[in-house]
Amino acid sequence: MCGITGLFAFNEIGRMQAIHMHRANDQLARRGPDAGNVFSSHFVHLGHRRLSIIDLTEGGNQPMTDPSGRYTIVFNGEIYNYQTIKASLTQRGVQFHTTSDTEVLLQAYIHFGIKALDQLHGFFAFAIYDNENDSLIIARDRLGIKPLLYSCDEDKIVFGSEMNALLQFGLEKEVDYNSIFQLLQLTYISSPNSIFKNVKKLPQGCYMVIKNKEFKIHRYYDLKHQTAENKTISYQDAQTELLKVMEHSVKERMVSDVPLGSFLSGGIDSSAVVAMASKHTDQLQTFSIGYKDEPLFDETRYAELVAKRYNTQHTAFKLTQDDFYNHLFGMLDHYGEPFADASAIAVNILSKETRKHVTVALSGDGADEIFAGYNKHYGEWRTRKGGTTANIIKNLLPLLKQFPQSRNSAIGNKVRQAVKFGEGLKLSAQERYWFQCCWRDTSSTLEMLHPEFKEQLNMVEFEERKEEITKYITGDGFSDVLYSDINGLLVNDMLHKVDSMSMYNSLEVRVPFLDHKVVEFGMSLPSEYKIDGKMKKKILQDAFRPLLPEELYKRPKHGFEVPLMKGYKTALRSWVNEMLEDDFIAQQKLFDPLYIKNLKDIIFKTENYDQNQIWSILVLQHWWKKFKID
Repeated sequence: MCGITGLFAFNEIGRMQAIHMHRANDQLARRGPDAGNVFSSHFVHLGHRRLSIIDLTEGGNQPMTDPSGRYTIVFNGEIYNYQTIKASLTQRGVQFHTTSDTEVLLQAYIHFGIKALDQLHGFFAFAIYDNENDSLIIARDRLGIKPLLYSCDEDKIVFGSEMNALLQFGLEKEVDYNSIFQLLQLTYISSPNSIFKNVKKLPQGCYMVIKNKEFKIHRYYDLKHQTAENKTISYQDAQTELLKVMEHSVKERMVSDVPLGSFLSGGIDSSAVVAMASKHTDQLQTFSIGYKDEPLFDETRYAELVAKRYNTQHTAFKLTQDDFYNHLFGMLDHYGEPFADASAIAVNILSKETRKHVTVALSGDGADEIFAGYNKHYGEWRTRKGGTTANIIKNLLPLLKQFPQSRNSAIGNKVRQAVKFGEGLKLSAQERYWFQCCWRDTSSTLEMLHPEFKEQLNMVEFEERKEEITKYITGDGFSDVLYSDINGLLVNDMLHKVDSMSMYNSLEVRVPFLDHKVVEFGMSLPSEYKIDGKMKKKILQDAFRPLLPEELYKRPKHGFEVPLMKGYKTALRSWVNEMLEDDFIAQQKLFDPLYIKNLKDIIFKTENYDQNQIWSILVLQHWWKKFKID
């Protein structure tokens, strides 16, 4: 696991930007604290920061050039089946000089070309320069687990693992107001767009070829085209196969030359990963996070049940409110673009504490999107089925809206969910999906904004972005929702959160549920195997039931929530006031001043509000001040 950056200059003006290569590479030091080097070849410059995981010797350092001197690679990620690929290449007469997966990837590309991508099991973002052909290829893994951003103008293309690296090349920071508008609704900015108009994200499952002052993006993997519903497999056989593919995935992801552990939240997903990993080691370390001051959010006792069952070396980090506040500002300063999923705070702390014990951690991310594990999935399933409950909530909606709605209490959260379900009943399938994705709808977001912000919006482009997110939604079956989540929510929110926070703490996190074979198998199953009127993630829960404590099946699903409400009024009060200060709001011209005035009254004088909606505004304001946007 590492960080990469690079420059492909089209002319001498572009080549002058190479003076910034080392500074750009240094921006990625937290991703790779073990080594850092730069390759230069007149118009092409490649940078690499290394977190040593496989082959800890200097021979595994990058940039790496093959013995002929023709090809040079920088690579972020892991290729789990590199030994199998290496054996195949050895039979072809290839001689290897290291034991690293980087050299295997480079030789696979040399011998198989772009078709090498089809052989890779793992997660990656890499660039390979062909010195003889004067061309560069950059590629991103099938599901977008590893990030890759780029920017192109008439003089050059620059790319990197993080926005902060790209900005060292003197890019113009022209804010994309449509991206801000999307952020305020979704809490993230969806690929291929970014906070800046001239910076894009290479989509998952794609590669880019740069040659002759031009670049072209190609798609090599499309999940929807890889899967078709298997209507012949029985439910029992599907459970057996699920256990088989998951065990293979977990086993592959335990290849490491450094200490390895696993996150363990006490939910089904991370517990399933721990159950599988424990088959292959009797020294598994597990890590969970809990909240001393907020019992509603604390789930460490469930994690401890799993740890006890599998005799893991378990560590639970019990956090106070002060722990959140102490870690918050370093995380926010690290963001190259605003990202407003508040659970990143907990992932940051969990990663920081876990890194004190291990360098690699397994995670249960991805299962909800594949097997229908979110409350919104259940709500959508009930909406499509209709029936008495839907009619009752629809009729009671005006009354329900009178009750407090908040994620900060069990009752308030139930009311919030019921209201959102009732509102969704009025909408088409596509509009309902968008509504379920959003923390605020389009009309209420527009009401927040300053008139000059609204003038900057391109609503045609906004609708195009929205259509891209909802394009799979047909209203039939249920796989349309899951495909949309995998291509949107998963890559832009969940995976971005885990990658950015783990790498901020120099920790590699591996996601067994996102082995493409597991994903393809899960998406081939009939919808009724995954969700019905009684259970979400039905087949996942049933398949692992014999392996997990029964108590896990009786607990409510919380997600990785972070209690922020008290902090807005206490320890974070001065920061909140600074972010929403009257003169700053007037000069910035993003938000309607009256809206902000009323928002401050809500924050400091009431209890019933959605802390996450406020968080998205505060994160944006912090980022704006940091980058001194005009």
